[in-house]
Amino acid sequence: MWPIALLGLLWESCPPTPWSSRLLEEIHPWSVTWNDPIVSVTPQGLRIEIGEGRTWAIVAIPEVQFPSRSAAIRVELSEKSPGANWIVKLSQPSGHATQDWLPFGMNPASLNMEADLNPWLRLGLDSPLQYLQLGLEGEAGDFATFERLEVWTRPENPKDSPKQIPRQQGQILVPVIEELPGIPQSLEWTDWKQKAQDYDRFVFDFQARGEFLPLIWWDTSRLDQGIRGFGLPSYVGSDSTGSNHESITTMGAVLGASLVGIDKSKGDPDYVRMCEVYYNDPPHDLVLNRIATRTGQSFWYEIWPNMVFNMLASCYPKHGNLKKILLSTASRWCEAIEVLDKGSGIPDFDYTAFDFQNMVPVDNGLWKEPDAAAGVAWMTYMAHVVSGQDLFLERSRQCLLFLEKRDPNLNPYYEVLLPYGAYLAARANAEQDWNMDTEKLFLWSFGLSSCRPGWGIILGSWNGYDCGGLLGSATDTCGGYAFAMNSFAQAAALVPLVRYDTRFARAVGRWMANLVHACRLFYPKNLPPDLQSCSWWKGDPQGVIAYEGLRKSWQGKSPYAMGDPIVMNWGPKTDLGLYGSGYVGLLGAMVRPTEVQGILQLNLLATDFFHGPAFPSFLYYNPWPETRKVSLDVGLEAKDLYEAVSDRFVARKKKGTVSFSLPSDHAAVIVVVPSKARLRRDPHQVKINDIPVRWNASATTHSPS
Repeated sequence: MWPIALLGLLWESCPPTPWSSRLLEEIHPWSVTWNDPIVSVTPQGLRIEIGEGRTWAIVAIPEVQFPSRSAAIRVELSEKSPGANWIVKLSQPSGHATQDWLPFGMNPASLNMEADLNPWLRLGLDSPLQYLQLGLEGEAGDFATFERLEVWTRPENPKDSPKQIPRQQGQILVPVIEELPGIPQSLEWTDWKQKAQDYDRFVFDFQARGEFLPLIWWDTSRLDQGIRGFGLPSYVGSDSTGSNHESITTMGAVLGASLVGIDKSKGDPDYVRMCEVYYNDPPHDLVLNRIATRTGQSFWYEIWPNMVFNMLASCYPKHGNLKKILLSTASRWCEAIEVLDKGSGIPDFDYTAFDFQNMVPVDNGLWKEPDAAAGVAWMTYMAHVVSGQDLFLERSRQCLLFLEKRDPNLNPYYEVLLPYGAYLAARANAEQDWNMDTEKLFLWSFGLSSCRPGWGIILGSWNGYDCGGLLGSATDTCGGYAFAMNSFAQAAALVPLVRYDTRFARAVGRWMANLVHACRLFYPKNLPPDLQSCSWWKGDPQGVIAYEGLRKSWQGKSPYAMGDPIVMNWGPKTDLGLYGSGYVGLLGAMVRPTEVQGILQLNLLATDFFHGPAFPSFLYYNPWPETRKVSLDVGLEAKDLYEAVSDRFVARKKKGTVSFSLPSDHAAVIVVVPSKARLRRDPHQVKINDIPVRWNASATTHSPS
């Protein structure tokens, strides 16, 4: 095992070393060594030899100041022992772990290596100081002589240059999103609504036959709520039966189907009613990930199911006990907030979880999930919208204050909850005039986590496949690891944010132009069989079940669709993850193509749960280098098109298909309103027929960049 445990201890003790192609000409920069290597400088370069009784050796420079926008590195050897494997590693400490910009490369035969660096390096986030290691593995006396180290920087893309394309005024610029191409290399459209409908048809089919089929089963245990439930495996090929099922899988499937127009409450079976089985009885009184379970293990596993349940309650506002359970669970979280408050007025979420049986926060000493504050803020705010109770509103505000007061350099993103805090900050600023820093939460949603090193947005293409915009580990040991569920969920949170704060319209539009196309790579039909772990399973001929994730590389193949079960020997026979696949309905409800390839229509109301009165509202972004015309069908009655970003009408008294112009690299928020409607402006918002169509975010939140 290569040593990295001492990395953080050594990091602050050494002065930075400027990058130079002559680093191999001197010994002293390589001040850190492991396993007693024999190091010398020869005319051929830096020679590293494995010492007596050893099997490996490493030398390192603890701080190297790389050039800005570093994009690729080349390493050349002049000579090496025939049986030795040589390595190069580039990393950066982050808390108790490291973020890998160039993971270990084991090179048994060749004398050179050229590799792209992680695109995050180009951003210069946190620190441009990197930890550079060279070494080899073999037998005592084996050696490698490193002759050349070169780094290339990436030039600015002329297509994106401000001199070529003036960026839209008043829009928040997000450095990470600027790294994404305006136009992905591949513009292969996927009908995400149809994908969600096909998924629903397949996984809810009791008559399906074949290996691992049918996927669905009845749960007659009646452990909670005394009603029959149903189960779906978290992965294809799981041995789950009875009450052994996860709510993030089953409720995700019900929610996804509901959002694309399938009524899951209609008739018998009533799948929406069955979701109530996850409401765990006292002492919890919460919707949790399993039936008859306990809390105190992980915030996100104990909050996300409750949020998904509340989203279902928004889809079926008068059905069963959904509203009653929503309010009951919000009340329990209000009690937890009081415990976390400790008298300061701001609850402390710097914990791993909350134990509701003993009413105490839990710190497992291994990790913390501070973005729980975002999830709890979202749940309590929705409870306020449903009930009108001021207590829920105040508790929601307190949770957001925890994030508001947090150091901007301490990104709290852990798994899936943080973007819902950004959305809520924008909505609460608009509806409640709270003045929360939406920009900080939005930037966190596209930054690298401080509590889960490397967690963030994927940048760049992987072996020619566009993967930019997906969510997961940007610095996984294999170069990146994106996840389907998280990518779908972040989109559902941030697209409706634009409705309440139009300063983010261009950023969200540009990001979604990449994400919508990259998400297709989670599905078996979109990768060759040798680039996926379970192409042997033939039970899903339409390819509606997504892989859990997508790695940049695996065993020399890139990219590679896979998951954790097979590698970690969890038990499921495949890496095809139903727990993430069900959420494709979130994307399916939001995204439609337009007649212009590359320009999407994004429905701002589809995942804006429990929103107030609203007219149809859509986000468009034009990635092309010239103005394009886009059209939409407004129906048989005359309508006006109000554009909220620029606060103006772009069409009046139109019926049927209406076109409007969209400048290059610009976004538009089109609100379809009745013709001859009454418009009223005040310093805070614009209303048409007394329904808000624009909130003036700059008057209530922080100034745009």
